Amino acid sequence: MKPSWIAHLTLLACLFAGSFSTNADAKPNLVVLLADDLGWKDIGCYGGSVKTPALDALAAGGTRFTDFYSGCAVCSPSRATLLTGRHHIRTGVYSWISDAGHRSHLLERETTLAELLKAQGYATAHVGKWHLGLPTENFAKPTPDQHGFDHWFATWNNAEPSHRNPATFIRNGEPVGEIEGYSCQIVVDEAIRWLDAGKGKEQPFFLNVWFHEPHAPIAAPDEIVADYGEVKNKNAIYSGTIANTDRAIARLLAKVRELAPAEDTMVVYFSDNGSYLRDRVGHLRGAKGTNWDGGIRVPGIFSWPGKVAAGKVEATPAGHVDLLPTVCGLFEFEPPAGVHLDGSDLAPLLDPASGRGFVRHQPLFWHLQKSRPIVALRDGRWSLTADPDYELSTDNLFREEWIPAIKAGGYTNWQLFDLEADPSQETNVAAEHPEVLTKLQTKLLEINASVMADGADWHLPSKP
Repeated sequence: MKPSWIAHLTLLACLFAGSFSTNADAKPNLVVLLADDLGWKDIGCYGGSVKTPALDALAAGGTRFTDFYSGCAVCSPSRATLLTGRHHIRTGVYSWISDAGHRSHLLERETTLAELLKAQGYATAHVGKWHLGLPTENFAKPTPDQHGFDHWFATWNNAEPSHRNPATFIRNGEPVGEIEGYSCQIVVDEAIRWLDAGKGKEQPFFLNVWFHEPHAPIAAPDEIVADYGEVKNKNAIYSGTIANTDRAIARLLAKVRELAPAEDTMVVYFSDNGSYLRDRVGHLRGAKGTNWDGGIRVPGIFSWPGKVAAGKVEATPAGHVDLLPTVCGLFEFEPPAGVHLDGSDLAPLLDPASGRGFVRHQPLFWHLQKSRPIVALRDGRWSLTADPDYELSTDNLFREEWIPAIKAGGYTNWQLFDLEADPSQETNVAAEHPEVLTKLQTKLLEINASVMADGADWHLPSKP
């Protein structure tokens, strides 16, 4: 790395850190940034090849997790977990949602992060991809405002026909039509308009920004793509979408810093699942759609100057499922009453002044019916996986008629991996550590039973 680049990164980190004093009585703002299908090794601060100075500065000014995990290996369920702190099957979302063909959606009875913050007096907005269910002619489903967002500007699933000049955005229930530009910049334009309209000036705000990039169908400006190869090369375009998003994030964070001192806002950045390109997940096994680490390990960055430790690289396993309880812990709000949260409060890892040791009350757990392995569990250094002992049809699209089999199904082909010694999950060490295998099997099956008991029955027309 050239000295000038180091100087530039340091300058950006200082800019994001700010130089204002915090109003101790004010409630902090929250900005959640989520990429779509971005790999663990895509961005600069994770050793990736894409130039991401805004995200690199965010990481330098905050805490970056090396072993951070998505809620699922595919889109919709991962987003459900992020918003609720609960395993996605509990929330009604088994797999990625086809609104035209599924009754499935994020259940309105779930308490989302937006609803939690709105009850604390926050202005709330969602901009970007949604993919948690929107109404169709066939199925009535709640919209983002019914999940706690005052303002929403979203797409059902992808930006189509591509990231360039998308025509699939809906603003507060009204289709917008084709918009000139690139999706990430369009999403940030909307967020800035919302902020400029006065949101966050009289009350704290929660801004949920879910980008489409680098999910296919991809597009980015030629002048950015050219930094990574030929302008028609798919890998170069993929990288260009990430670089373009980083530029959009820089614009958004500059606006947020303009409205409030840096110490007044926590910013987090994740991806919804691993990349569909195997060369973008580093040494990890698998990719999007699988419960190997390549499908579920993602970037995880928390930044809040004066509160979250700066320049820290944290190896403790963590994930999307921890966001809601962590916001409660750091913002000093009570978690939703009577709700089982699968995630744990990361505040002791993020706030050096907390004086508390971190305790994960429940191992991280994944279930995705078409993945092999179908389940995975992460507990400290150990990774446990298994395949189903039952068969589903060959359809790749989730079918709600599978739910009884999924709920009743068991597991076979158990494999145990020591991620400290074998981060690529190449060697099954179950035979060498039978006591660990038995212990983790018991934990996995207990969590699985609890999750399945809460799972929505979309196959029964009378109830979810």
